Order: sequence, then C-alpha cells, then structure tokens
Amino acid sequence: MHFTSEQRLDGGILEREFTLGEIPGTLWTPGSAGSSGAAPAPLILMAHNNGLPKGQSRLVARARHTAANGYAVATIDAAGCGDRPRSAADEQARADLRRAMRAGEPVDEIFESLVGPLVEKAVPDWQTTLDALLSLPEIGGSVGYSGWTALGIRLAVVEPRIAAAGFFAGGYVPHAQREEARQVTIPLLFLLQWDDEGNPRQRALDLFDAFGSKQKTLHANLGGHTGTPWFETEDGGRFHDRHLK
Repeated sequence: MHFTSEQRLDGGILEREFTLGEIPGTLWTPGSAGSSGAAPAPLILMAHNNGLPKGQSRLVARARHTAANGYAVATIDAAGCGDRPRSAADEQARADLRRAMRAGEPVDEIFESLVGPLVEKAVPDWQTTLDALLSLPEIGGSVGYSGWTALGIRLAVVEPRIAAAGFFAGGYVPHAQREEARQVTIPLLFLLQWDDEGNPRQRALDLFDAFGSKQKTLHANLGGHTGTPWFETEDGGRFHDRHLK
C-alpha cells in the first residue's frame, strides 16, 4: 500500500489517498489513531452503488462523519468502478441501460449483465484492500461494511472478518446475490427508500426477508433513491457501535 497524498480535516481526521497495485482508494482515520497509547481503530469498508467513484460526495460525507466517531473508513475504486478501465461488455451494458431507461423498457436483464460482473470483479479487490488495511498499526479489531447491497451480500458471505453490515436497498441486486442473502448471518441494518424509482419496493422487502441474520433491522423512509435522510448516517453509527466497539 502506497500513500500518495494526505490532509488533515476538522477534528484531526487524517484523509489519505492510496494505491494498492492497480487499486486506488481513500482512507480516513480519526485524530487519535496511531497516537501513543491509543487503541487501534475499528474499520468500516464503505462502497458506493453500481461502480460509482470513491470520491462521490455523499460517500465522502458519510466517511468523514464516521471517522469523526472513532472509526477508520476506507473506500476504493474496484475493477470497473470510478475511473478504472471498463470492458467493452460493461460499456455496452451501460449504453443499453441508458437507452432502455429513456424508452421506458424493462431493464432487469441489462442490470444483470452489468451488476453481476461488477460484483464478481470487485470482491477480490476489496479483500486485497482489507488485507493491507489490517496490517496497518492504527487499524485493528472488528470490521464493518456500509453501502452497496449487491457487493455487501457477497462480501458478508465470503469474508469472515466482516462482523456487521449496513446495506442501502437502492440499486439492482443480481439473482446470485439474492440467493446468497440466505447465507448472510451477521447483524444487519437495511435502509429502504419507499419511493425509490429504480428499486421496486416489494423486491427490497423480499430481499430483507431472505437474509439469514437473526439480528436484522429495516429502516424505511419516504422519498426517492438519493433521499436517504442524514439521520440514518447517525443511526448507522449507533448500529456499528453496538457491534464493532
């Protein structure tokens, strides 16, 4: 892991850009992390929906807020995400999706061809990043996840180091991850926007029902895809406090 830049933010939060091979990422650590006598900070992996960039403003705001509450927070541009190269098939699927949405045509098959491969390619990058992050002396203890549901389901199934997860219900979840939801047993917070234009409500409710977790909570709020209230970030912090600290 090679750190390429750093800056101190309000409250002493250290924001560092890094590269790990071809993987670009950002790490936020609380002001106390790395100080003499300070315990290592628990880590939260934070991923945005369907390959949007790690620098997306809503994600950055959540990450900085979470770091201010004592967590190390990391996000990356996994393969096919952000500014990383995309395959011709990915580009075609995105073009087909834009065309179908403009025309009001069914998009499930197109989403499947786009999101499924993104999940498959992203998981190894996140596991490689997790290995590197947990080798840093200022990070240790439990690991949480927050963000993109489709990726989070796969990580929760294959990565035993993740102890709790918060999922945003918006965004298409491929059939493979809908089946894998039954294998998710860690504590879970599931956020649903009741009027999400891109995420059929009943499909999200069925997915919540499928999760195998004995501790799972659903928060539903009125509004569209990007309308998740800020207080859910604060509730998400309390959720992670219960299970990671």
